[in-house]
Parts: sequence; C-alpha cells; structure tokens
Amino acid sequence: MKIVVTGSLGNISKPLAQALLQKGHAVTIISSSADKIRDIEALGAIAAIGSLTDTDFLTEAFRGADVLYAMIPPNFYTADPLSHYETVGNSYAKAIAQSGMKRVVNLSSWGAHLAEGTGIIVGSHRVEEILKKLPGVAITFLRPCSFYYNLYHYVDMIKNAGFMATNFGGDDKVVMVSTQDIAAAAAEEIEQFTLSNKIRYIASDERSCNAVASVLGAAIGKPDLKWLTFPAEQVKENMEKNGVPPQIADLLIELNAAIGSGLMREDYDLHQPATMGKIKLEDFAREFAIAYHSN
Repeated sequence: MKIVVTGSLGNISKPLAQALLQKGHAVTIISSSADKIRDIEALGAIAAIGSLTDTDFLTEAFRGADVLYAMIPPNFYTADPLSHYETVGNSYAKAIAQSGMKRVVNLSSWGAHLAEGTGIIVGSHRVEEILKKLPGVAITFLRPCSFYYNLYHYVDMIKNAGFMATNFGGDDKVVMVSTQDIAAAAAEEIEQFTLSNKIRYIASDERSCNAVASVLGAAIGKPDLKWLTFPAEQVKENMEKNGVPPQIADLLIELNAAIGSGLMREDYDLHQPATMGKIKLEDFAREFAIAYHSN
C-alpha cells in the first residue's frame, strides 16, 4: 500500500513509518522541516516537505495514497491552541476530500468524546467532529491515554523538591501508554480494511499516582518518592513561573482536573482495549532513570 504519515520523525510517526516500511509498504512522511529530508530518506521513505495548513500541498501529498495517518502537532505558543487544532483539522479534511483519499487513521486522544471540560483535548474532539463529516471516508480514531513521556516533566521537580505534584495525584488513577504501543496499534489499523468509522483506545498500564511515583522512585534511587496533589491555583502559578503561557496553563490545569476526577476515562471505561500494550510502567521507568541521571 501507499501510506502517508504525518508527524515527521516524531515519537510515534518514526516507529510507525519504520514498521510499515519493514512490511513492504511505500511510505511518504510529511514534515515541515527540510532538515529532516536526509533522515526520512535514510529510512527508505519519501519526504514531503510543507505546512499542514497548506491545503494544496497536502492534496498533492495525499493524491494516490491508500491510507493517511493524520495527527495534529501541538502548538503551545499560539494565542488560541484549540483554534490551531481546528485549522489543521479543516486543512486535512479539505485535502482528503480533494485528493480522493478514502481511508484515514487519526491520532486523537482519550477524553475526545467530550466537547468541553478536558482542556487541550477539546481540540482532539473538534478534529474528530470535522473528520466525521467527510462522506465516503472510513476513519479510525485512535484514542491513546496519558503518554508515559509526560512524566519527564517531573524530573526537575523531583530533583529540586523531592516529590512529584500537580492538581491531581495521590490515589487518583491514571491510564498510561507508550508511544511504541501507539505506533504498533496505528500500524495494525492502517493494514486493516474497513468501510466504516471506528474508535480504538490504546493503553499500556494503569496505576495510582502514588504507585507511579513508587516505581519511578525505585528506578532512580528514591524509593520514598510521592506524588502529591496541589491546588490548581498553585500549579498554575508554578507553570507560569516556568514559562508556560497563561492560556496553555489554564488548559493543562483543566486537563489534569479531568484526569483526577475520572472525567477523562468515562468512555474509555466503557470501551477498554481488548489487550493492553506491551510497554509497562517498569519498562518506562528504566528510560526515565536514564533521563533523570543524565540531566
């Protein structure tokens, strides 16, 4: 098959492209950076360099392809992050329609069933709604849970304060996922023939926040590490002190609250994956320890 992969050589897109190439598929990787051409071609893929908001560019990149893997790169510097999702989503939709593409695998998120209350994930909901309107296009919406690599944000806090903390924690449960497991699921869905829309949740492990802290702590030599819960106002103030724009901080606080309250997982609990991913928290903890000790 001819497959177009967006997301350049990111944490999901690169292993996805490698898996598809190994299976003999022809892969075009879209990137906004010409600096990535050499690395993309070294994989055996075709590089298509351009902007995801350039609908004419996307139309030509999509034309003749069998399947599109579509993701929305986050933009934490725009004044309206949710509008960014809609802009790219509408660009995808127009290019899909103009190119004649009939099969799409979209990287969405858990919580995307909700139109509000989930912070930045509201953007994923809006993109799903945009793509659902495409006539004659079969779309698989991948809804991964919280990425393991989000835990890297706590490295400096652990070093400086000796604990993990945000506006959820303690005994709150969090469902986590490895980007490797997301890539594997995306590859499976790309190769599956379907004529209708589908939702697939992806998860690798589930623990309480304190259990997460315990596993990470053991890996870095801090077996008593705790994950504390701080008031939202305090977390927002700390984010902004560390350079997070206020509008992004508000969305992240809302997202954290949705995880802590269980709002994010409402639909996930009704449609949990038949099998969990292969990468467990203890596997990720070894990578976390390397990053922790290298900084």
